[in-house]
Amino acid sequence: MNFNRRTFVRATGTVAAATLLGGGAHRAASAAPLLDPAYRQFVPEIYAPVEPAPDHSEAIVVGSGFGAAITSRRLAEAGVSVTVLERGSRWPRDPFRQIFANDFAPDGRAFWRRGGVVPLTGLPMVPTDSFGGIFEVTDHGTLSVWRAAAVGGGSLVFTGVMIAPERRYFDAVFGSTVSYDELTSIYYPRVRRELRLSPMPADIYASAPFTHSRIWDAQVRRAGYTPSPVDGIWNWDIVRAELAGRSRPSAIMGESNLGNSNGAKFDLTQNYLAAAEATGRCAIHPRHEVTSVTQETNGRYALTVSILDPTASVISQRTVTCDRLFLGAGSMGTSQLLVKSRETGLLPQLNEHIGQGWGNNGDAALVRGMSPEGIGGIQGSPSASRIIDESDTPLSLTNWFVPGNPIDLALIGSLGMVLDPTRGNFLYDKATDSVGLAWPERGNQYVEESLRAVHSKIAERSGIGTGYPPLRVADVNATFTAHPLGGAVLGKATDNWGRVHGYSGLYVVDGALVPGSTGLANPSLTISALAERNIEAVLREKR
Repeated sequence: MNFNRRTFVRATGTVAAATLLGGGAHRAASAAPLLDPAYRQFVPEIYAPVEPAPDHSEAIVVGSGFGAAITSRRLAEAGVSVTVLERGSRWPRDPFRQIFANDFAPDGRAFWRRGGVVPLTGLPMVPTDSFGGIFEVTDHGTLSVWRAAAVGGGSLVFTGVMIAPERRYFDAVFGSTVSYDELTSIYYPRVRRELRLSPMPADIYASAPFTHSRIWDAQVRRAGYTPSPVDGIWNWDIVRAELAGRSRPSAIMGESNLGNSNGAKFDLTQNYLAAAEATGRCAIHPRHEVTSVTQETNGRYALTVSILDPTASVISQRTVTCDRLFLGAGSMGTSQLLVKSRETGLLPQLNEHIGQGWGNNGDAALVRGMSPEGIGGIQGSPSASRIIDESDTPLSLTNWFVPGNPIDLALIGSLGMVLDPTRGNFLYDKATDSVGLAWPERGNQYVEESLRAVHSKIAERSGIGTGYPPLRVADVNATFTAHPLGGAVLGKATDNWGRVHGYSGLYVVDGALVPGSTGLANPSLTISALAERNIEAVLREKR
């Protein structure tokens, strides 16, 4: 078959539209055929050979998300030679090409090693082929976990909201382990400067793609709330370029979960990682997946690494070593590596807190039905505002988009977060030599019930319904999390700066340190501030 851009886009769009309009089956019979020839045409950069990691490094950082990127940069700036191992590909940017898949009509470029069906913001399931895309979805009982697989990690696949929690909620989660005053006076501001965080400008807020944001604000006001602007990681000048036709529409057409091809999202490849590489002491190695960690008798750490091709298939395996090891593979990846190493005797001195204290940040997606105001077009993806409700259970709602290209469903979306005490833990399965997340069977119930009460009140005051029955879209979907946290909790599995108990030269630098919640706020800013705080202490104390 001769693949070209028009044929490919038409084919994937037709499949997605048929799934959406056909009632949204929860399971597809089989994955779509592998479209690898099309991906080679559209994104040839990810097919280029990758430079193999050195046999030995002074420091290895596993992963390239917020905590890993910050750690890599600060180490390199301090004169340390750093090797970054990232399992995903390194994706390019282009103002006019569609590098990534569309949120509404995804293909294999979207999802990591998963064909068949994948959830998207509460909408019906969409069939895809299996490929080495940037967005991983794994199922754990009643909960699906979303995370990244690409150079830049979670900065590519999140909605760009970066806010600090209020003191009372931060302290409720962290206790005396971390000083809120220290973060707010030093580390939150440092990250804000580096990532150029700012709220949505008035001209963008007033534009047509953000009609849904203005309606969201109006609806919560009717219910007695005052929406507050949220900081985002967006490059608003590129969003303006989209509005003016000088760049391919991306942020203004509801692309975010699966990446923004034109750089509208100021992701880590444009700041911390770029600065790390600019030192000349940091090398990033894509498609290097770490599968096990041990310590040799000489004190060095030895990592088993699978070298992958762009489809995420294993080409070969090798072992690399380092003097110091920084784990930044995300809450799931870091926790699974450590639990497996402890249970198989590779790192037997890891304590009992490894694999414990994992939470979903109280996440849920909420959808209100057909809005009487009318949305007026496709919804832009950057978020404008949020509210907090403390009347019963502390919770927050953030204005979210509902992917709707090419069909405007006139739905209003929110991302909810509840101060939820439910926690899971990681367990090693000897039969499969794998580590899974054990999540309570009804672990999502508290989140769902708490958010439904507030959500229903907002809908009632505006005279609209909740959910969208024609497509079996729930009013409150608490079956997923975009914010996995914990598993190597600060002050328990590690000391108060991420140094792992039992092993010198072994550190955790990512969301695994966070005790299951960041207090009604999106975690990325807190994870980043902790990484800045912790690596500063590690470098200062030289241990």
